[in-house]
Amino acid sequence: MTDDERLPQPATADIDLVTVLHALGDPVRMTLLLSYADDAEHSCGPRDLGLDHLHKSTVSHHMRVLREAGVTTTRVAGRNRFVSLRRADLDTRFPGLLDALLAAQAAPAR
Repeated sequence: MTDDERLPQPATADIDLVTVLHALGDPVRMTLLLSYADDAEHSCGPRDLGLDHLHKSTVSHHMRVLREAGVTTTRVAGRNRFVSLRRADLDTRFPGLLDALLAAQAAPAR
């Protein structure tokens, strides 16, 4: 896959912890993270992501924040966009961070 097929995103070495944590500080973006945790590519449609209660532009905004923080990557295929988690890049920069975040979301609240 060429860089021409990807929307702009930071290089692995440029992913910043504060920016990642800020991006994931929003409940909608944490919901997206949980959706992307299966390591598959996902369509950008709100209904496909379980966010059909939100306007498409709102969902697009949240996806852009995640991509610009380095959490996700977006592949362009014609008029379609497919998003996936940058698990390997995040694990390289911050070992254990994703696992801790995902485990915290799966644990029941006290």
